[in-house]
Amino acid sequence: MRGLLRDPAGLASLATVLLVAIACYGSSIWAPHAYDAVFPDYVQVPPSLAAHPTPPEREAALAALAVRAHMSVSFIHDGDRDALRFADTKPIDGRVVRTIERSDMFRAVGLAVTEDGGRTLTVPVAIKHEIFLVGTDVNGRDLLVRILVAGRISLAVGALASLVSLGIGVAWGAVAGYAGGGIDGVMMRIVDVVYALPFIFLVIVLVTLFGRTLWLIFVAIGAVEWLDMARIVRGQTLSLKRREFVLAAQALGASDATVLARHVVPNMAGTIVAYLALLVPRVILAESFLSFLGLGVEEPLTSWGTLIADGARHVQGSVHLLLFPALALAVTLVAANQLGEAILRATTYDSAARAAANPS
Repeated sequence: MRGLLRDPAGLASLATVLLVAIACYGSSIWAPHAYDAVFPDYVQVPPSLAAHPTPPEREAALAALAVRAHMSVSFIHDGDRDALRFADTKPIDGRVVRTIERSDMFRAVGLAVTEDGGRTLTVPVAIKHEIFLVGTDVNGRDLLVRILVAGRISLAVGALASLVSLGIGVAWGAVAGYAGGGIDGVMMRIVDVVYALPFIFLVIVLVTLFGRTLWLIFVAIGAVEWLDMARIVRGQTLSLKRREFVLAAQALGASDATVLARHVVPNMAGTIVAYLALLVPRVILAESFLSFLGLGVEEPLTSWGTLIADGARHVQGSVHLLLFPALALAVTLVAANQLGEAILRATTYDSAARAAANPS
C-alpha cells in the first residue's frame, strides 16, 4: 500500500473516516447526555453555543411547573442564590417539592421555608445548565449525541455486513471459478437467481417474519452484497488457475483446498481489499436507505437514515433536524468512497511496480 502513502486525497479520506469513527465510538465516554435522555423543556431547540435555559425557556418551565403543582410559581434571584416560590390560597403540602424533580431546569438544593401561614413555600434551587451544540429533536433529545450513536450503528453495519459479504463472496466465487464446468454453471446460476430478487421485497418479508432487529439488517444486506464479490472473485480465479505457480502446486500433489487457500486467493488480495473498501460505503448507504423507509433499527436506537427521515418530516420548522444527520452521512460516504478509490489506485500502483521489477 505504498501508493496510498503518496496519495494526499487518500490520506485525507482515511483521516476523515478515522475521525468519524473515533467521534462516534468515543462519544460513549465524553457525551454529556445519554442518547435516549429526554428533556421535555427543550423540544426542537435550535443549534447554539449558548447555555440553556434562556429567560423565555425559564418562564415556560415555570408555567409548566405551575400547572403540575396547581398553584402559582415564581422564580427569585437574590445575589448568588436562586429559589422557587410556590403560593396558594390555602396551606401548601410540602410534597409539592417533588414537582421540581420532574423539571429539566431546576434542582432543589436546600430545605423549603414556609411563610404566610403555610400558603407560601420557598425552595432554594440550582439551575441545571445544558448546552445543545446542534439542537434537540422533537422529543427533546440531544441531536448531537443521537447523530453519534446513529454513526455507531451505520458504521458497524457497514463494516460487519461488508465482512460477511466478503467471506461468502470470496468462498463462493473461488470455488465456482476453480471447479469450473457444471459446478461453476450451477453456482453462478444461483447467483443470478438471487441477484434477480427485489431487495426491498426481501427486506419487507424478513421484517414481517422476524421483526426489526439489527441482525436482520446484516442478513438482508449480506444476502445481496456478496453477489458482486462472487462474480469478481470467480473471474480472477479463472485467470489465476492457469498460471504456472498454480499448475506447479497441483503437480506437487497439493489438494484443491490448499491451492485455493495458499495460491489463488492470496494472489487476488489486492482486488479483494479494493472492492471491500468500495463496498463499505455502499452498505452504509443501503442501511441508511432501509432506515429511511422505516425498516431499520427500532427506537430508542437510531441510525442516520432514521434521523434523516425524522428531519424530513419536520424540515419546515426545524431545518437542523435534517441538515446535521444528512451532513454526517454525506461526509462519511464521500470520505469512504474516496478512500476506496485511493486503495484501488494503490493496489494498481503496487501491481505495476511488481510487474516492472519482475519483467519475466
